Parts: sequence; C-alpha cells; structure tokens
Amino acid sequence: MTTLRLRPEDPADTGAIRRVLAAAFARPDVATPPEVRLVDELRGSDAWLPELAMVAEYGGEIVGYALLTRVQVRSDGSSRPALALGPVAVAPHRQRIGLGGAVVQAALEAATELGERLVVVLGDPAYYRRFGFDRADRLGLTSPWSGLGEPWQALVLPPSVSGEPAPPQGEVIFPPPWSKV
Repeated sequence: MTTLRLRPEDPADTGAIRRVLAAAFARPDVATPPEVRLVDELRGSDAWLPELAMVAEYGGEIVGYALLTRVQVRSDGSSRPALALGPVAVAPHRQRIGLGGAVVQAALEAATELGERLVVVLGDPAYYRRFGFDRADRLGLTSPWSGLGEPWQALVLPPSVSGEPAPPQGEVIFPPPWSKV
C-alpha cells in the first residue's frame, strides 16, 4: 500500500518541488514556468513562512505542493497580516487522485493552528469552493486581481480564541515576487 505523507517542506526538497511545479505548469513557449520562479523568489523574501510550505509525499516521492505566504491587508492607514495561497501543484502522473486537495487542506490546517485568520487565492472557484473560499469582494477585499470577479477569493479561518477580532478588510498587498506572475 502506498502511503501519503503531508508535511512542511524541508530545504532538501527544493529540487523535487521545482520539478513538480515545472511539470504541473509546463507550457511549450516557456522554459521555466513563472510559478517556479515565484516560489524561488518567495523563499528569499520576508513573505516566506517555512511551516506553511506543504508537500505531499506519495510513496516516498514528492508529488504535490501548496504554498501559503504572507501578504498585508491595508485599510485606513494600517496593515494587518493575511496569507496568500499559491501556487498549488501536483505532478501530472499523480493528478486526479486527491493529492492537491490533501496538500491544500494540510496547509490551511497548519495556518489555522498558527492563529492565522485570512487566506486569499486567485484560482478556479469550483475547485477552491470545496475548502470554503468565496468571492473576496464579499469580504471587503481588493487586489490587482479584483476585476477578475469570482476567481479572486478569500477564506476566513476559524479564530484560535474566542473574542478575536474579525479578519481584516481592505486592499491586499502582495510581496514583490507576485508582480512577475
């Protein structure tokens, strides 16, 4: 029986993660997909949260990846922290067996355990709805991708303690590596 292991990435996983991202986002017109470069650049930034970079290891092989990194939500001259989900990738030979959903769920659970309150994503609404994501504009969130409508989504994570303030509303500011995607 092949076992699935979900865990934060280890520095030794970098090459395997790059291969998964390159295969999952491969395009004939691009040697290195922008998602590979995005992860490489985020690793060297203040947005990087190593405990929220999750891998799916299936049969001892890294075949899935979900990354949560720090973003800021600005409103009324102040900023509050939130997270951005992406990229999410599964090696083509292991797609359609639930590994993507498993690694995303593991990342969201880890964020909840750390007391995070808000996650944003740009992606397929039909896919991300299963995790509880909804249109970000309904939560008072804007970004450079707001004009895309339904693909600009957000998820409010459960509070770690009762009485915790509501999740932030305002403009979501992504770290500089995101501007290249």
